Amino acid sequence: MNKVVASADEAVRDIQDGAVIMSGGFGLCGNPENLIAALHRKGVKGLTIISNNCGTTDLGLGILLKAKQVKRMVSSYVGENKEFERQFLSGELEVELNPQGTFAERIRAGGSGIGGFYTAAGVGTKIAEGKETRVIDGREYLLEKPLAADFALVRAWKSDRWGNLLFHETARNFSPLMCMAAKVTIVECEHLVEVGEIDPDAIHTPSIFVKRIIQGERYERWIERRTVRPRK
Repeated sequence: MNKVVASADEAVRDIQDGAVIMSGGFGLCGNPENLIAALHRKGVKGLTIISNNCGTTDLGLGILLKAKQVKRMVSSYVGENKEFERQFLSGELEVELNPQGTFAERIRAGGSGIGGFYTAAGVGTKIAEGKETRVIDGREYLLEKPLAADFALVRAWKSDRWGNLLFHETARNFSPLMCMAAKVTIVECEHLVEVGEIDPDAIHTPSIFVKRIIQGERYERWIERRTVRPRK
């Protein structure tokens, strides 16, 4: 049951060209920094990445995009990354945009065995093009299908050796849903503890959804946009 592996490079060893990857994080908050760096070193290409956004031009998932390792992004927010903008406008990058609530629910559906759901978000916009619609109680809805992945890369605040996970505040974001929606979930944790040290009532994601764990290190804890008050 001990799912801990020696390094980030070993944890991503079987991620191949063309893989579909979910990556936790909200902006740069909660990014799996060690696993992203390992993917960059591995040099795999043609990736489809399902993530709220693609980091910034030089940080987070942005390093994979800049290295031309990403073929397609499924996201809900794409600001703060000029390389993303350039590749999208030039036709180098395929992009599927989702309203953020729809994005989260599609991932939840993928992990829960739900074949689709109807939502009013996006009706009458480009998001609705080519999608099935239905009128329910006089209101039009879109049919949205689930999202699933080959691998999920997530960062937990604390994990035991079995893979019971505890996330910290905003860094929790989409990660618990992604753990459920991928065939193989790979976790990097800030604090690795022994089984039994996490209160069962505090666990956000149970170990059944986790395949591999690494002890994270040298976190940079990037800040996407630093704003401070002027000094008097």
